[in-house]
Amino acid sequence: MRHGSGVRAGKVPFTFNGQAYWGQEGDTLAAALLANGVKVVARSFKYHRPRGIMAAGVEEPCALVTVGDGGRREPNTRATDVFLYPGLVATSQNAWPSLSFDIGAINGRLSGLIPAGFYYKTFFGPPSRWMLYERVIRRAAGLGKAPVEPDPDGYCHRAAFADVLIVGAGPAGLAAACVAAESGARVILLEQDALPGGSLLAHAVSIDGVPGAEWARGMVDRIRAAGGRVLFRTTATGYWDDNFITAVERLAEPGQVPSGPVQCLWKLRCERVILATGALERPLVFAGNDLPGVMLASAAQTYAARYGVAPGQRAVVATSHDAGYRAAFALADVGVAIVAVLDTRSDPVGPLVHAARSRFPVHTDARVLSARGRKGVLVGLEAAIGGGRQTFAADLLAMSGGMSPVLHLHRQAGGALVHDPVRDAYLPGEGRQNHVCVGAATGEGDLATILSDALCRVPVEDPLGAAGAAWPGPVWRQEARGKAFVDFQHDVTTADLALAQREGFVSSEHVKRYTTLGMGTDQGKTGAMVALAQMADLRGVALPEAGLTTFRPPYTPVTMAAFAGTMRGDHAGPIRRLPLAAMHEALGAQWVPAGVWMRPRAYPAPGETIGEASVREARMVRNRVGIVDVSSLAKFEIAGPDALALVLAVCATPVSKLAVGRGRYTVMLREDGMVMDDGTVWRVAHDRWLVTSSTGGAARMARHWTYVRDVLLDGARAAVVDVGERWAGIALAGPSACRVLTGLINAAAPAHMGLVDATIAGVPVRVLAASYSGERAFEIHVAAHRVGPVWQALHAAVVEAGGGVYGLDAMDHLRVEKGHVVIGAEADGRTTPADLGMGGMLRKAGGFVGWQGLMRPALSETAGRRHLVGITALDDEPLPEGAMLVMQIGEEPQGHVTTAAPRIAAGEGAWIGLALLTDGVARHGEIMVAWSPVRDKAVRVWVGPPMFHDPEGVRYRD
Repeated sequence: MRHGSGVRAGKVPFTFNGQAYWGQEGDTLAAALLANGVKVVARSFKYHRPRGIMAAGVEEPCALVTVGDGGRREPNTRATDVFLYPGLVATSQNAWPSLSFDIGAINGRLSGLIPAGFYYKTFFGPPSRWMLYERVIRRAAGLGKAPVEPDPDGYCHRAAFADVLIVGAGPAGLAAACVAAESGARVILLEQDALPGGSLLAHAVSIDGVPGAEWARGMVDRIRAAGGRVLFRTTATGYWDDNFITAVERLAEPGQVPSGPVQCLWKLRCERVILATGALERPLVFAGNDLPGVMLASAAQTYAARYGVAPGQRAVVATSHDAGYRAAFALADVGVAIVAVLDTRSDPVGPLVHAARSRFPVHTDARVLSARGRKGVLVGLEAAIGGGRQTFAADLLAMSGGMSPVLHLHRQAGGALVHDPVRDAYLPGEGRQNHVCVGAATGEGDLATILSDALCRVPVEDPLGAAGAAWPGPVWRQEARGKAFVDFQHDVTTADLALAQREGFVSSEHVKRYTTLGMGTDQGKTGAMVALAQMADLRGVALPEAGLTTFRPPYTPVTMAAFAGTMRGDHAGPIRRLPLAAMHEALGAQWVPAGVWMRPRAYPAPGETIGEASVREARMVRNRVGIVDVSSLAKFEIAGPDALALVLAVCATPVSKLAVGRGRYTVMLREDGMVMDDGTVWRVAHDRWLVTSSTGGAARMARHWTYVRDVLLDGARAAVVDVGERWAGIALAGPSACRVLTGLINAAAPAHMGLVDATIAGVPVRVLAASYSGERAFEIHVAAHRVGPVWQALHAAVVEAGGGVYGLDAMDHLRVEKGHVVIGAEADGRTTPADLGMGGMLRKAGGFVGWQGLMRPALSETAGRRHLVGITALDDEPLPEGAMLVMQIGEEPQGHVTTAAPRIAAGEGAWIGLALLTDGVARHGEIMVAWSPVRDKAVRVWVGPPMFHDPEGVRYRD
């Protein structure tokens, strides 16, 4: 049974690559694998080299595995950041057919052919091979495979406010949080680990007379007793404006069957932020520094002291400062034979060094030259010691090349970085927000000083001597013959950096993208600083002149589901149901999303497809009569002394002379002159108007009405009321529509674009005579809570007249035949009214929103712009929506198909569509090709006017 500050006695079963193992409670997957003698856990991205465990936390670049199965399978999970639970299933990734024998390792043999940036120089031709290249490259890309099954777990979002937020529950963070909480402040403390203490979990120190790990637990108790909130397994992922922090809390481990949500995204607004984010160890650079068995010294110390794991049997510790000696003592305490300590310094002094000399062979002025392996695992190394060389047999090499403060949140907050030439490290400079960095994040290494700076002055006892020391200058580059890695996940070597330098890539951002340095899941936490320093050496400049890459959130990978929270699947957005939804269900409606609404797509009969049903319904309307639910259309009432001025500003068509009870079609523009929405405008009374617009644009138009009134018209005296949900709407359309309506209402049917108030089935209604189908049609508006009897009366009368209900697809077929545009298809945000054939509808005097935008030369001249046209398929097959319009396959597109539909008119079988075509108005009569390389389809089409049905407009009039 192992003993450590972070493990308990209970045994935990788990499997790795199908092999059953046992771990202990408190183990990470990495610790348990090391305890079971598993050295190789993964393969690298590019060369498929064997990879072991290098770190002990979120900075791990090598040990990426897939955890869980089915929909809970989570790829690219750091083995160092997954805590064991009974039944955990983990598998290696990026290896085929097996981890021990990976065909992809041939890439290492071919490394001379695939250096940094090779993909920018190859695969250019011939074009006929591009699709082959793409398939090969896509199969090689990535590490783990994403699950194809739906994620069965739940995720949540929470918000909280704090006077003081502390990130990091190491000694500095705990001390600061305790002082703040006991002073009465509202405190939230975030810690990405499962235990408090940070570095204390791996250090044999006593604080205030108790072991460091026990002191940390006691501090958490004090913080909570003072009313503070402590969140473990919670990573601060981003620092945004106004002291807004996002953090992700793991409520269950990857792959674990949860009892509730598995992750929670916290949105934290704070008065002050304290960043106690610590520091990360830098690796050394030598040939073979990626072999399994080569590990960061801090990680080796953590596995030994926290988990009681011996990561090897014979160890060499290579270090540039005192921290390496601590690792040597910790390893020796768990039975590891320390073969040698290699110190790059020529004359190290201090109690740690003195104590080590009495127990281990210590070599000064020593540096590792190369590591050698057998079957992909470390078996020995060669070192330069003074003026000579010496080889050592070892299966563990613990290396430490200095420390780098973790300053990602400080930089995201707009904080400056200051280069310290002594440590050759970046330290936090002046901040732009109300935050401060403490502890190791400031470059401080002495524990007593860290606690004192956090206003927690307590005695610190270290059996090995000083409880910490200032960091020395780092060791960036050592003699390396062979592949020496600076990015262990993406296989970026020192040779790749030299190549980038020779090819002119000197900016850190350019080097990053050319070599893929720091672009893996670890974001360069371990090796990026070493790589940037090497680039500075290659250029012969100081480290600050080499520059830094951007510290982008999130700090560690976050599942997309955590960002989505409960907004997934049917809950991805608010779903609105029509007032008549139950009646549509009874009629066999098949539903489809339309904006935020669910609307009937069609009403298929038994054995009938959706497509067949929609064609049948459209023909029914063309030949007889039908009703459709249009309750989801946006509706706005505008009233007040300045109502007309507001309507004139928003609606671009002439409306001022409309008589009460009359309406007309209208279009609304953005300020740049592009079409925003369309609909109808009706004068209900002298100073009261009703304006309808599209379903999908309802929220946008609500904002627009308010913006125009309050900003552009400087607070016009007009009330704008969104009545979309107050009024249900039923459209009655077809040659028999007028006869059906007349038989139901207590008044004469209104003339085209007329409005009357009436009753149907004893319920007050408003009847608007407007057509979207090209047939005589009416919209009946009725209070939403009283629409049921009206629908039933209309449905009965329509069925008696030989008609029935129709859905959204049939509406689409009908409007395509009539040449009506729809927002989001033809009016796609890039079209003006003139592009859509509506230029003649606009008010000549202007004065509406978008008028000045239309005066720009690029829009006032229609030549060279894409115009709305109609297209008819000349081949006997459907038109592919979204297809490019070309003269010949392979040419540059001159337009695209916006909508396609079968021809509904009797005796016609061809497909028709609407399209946007460059100079389309002048190209009627041309024959083109609608080409969709995505669908591998090409259909010849005839270009003509966009109106296929009743171009004279006689059918929908009185």
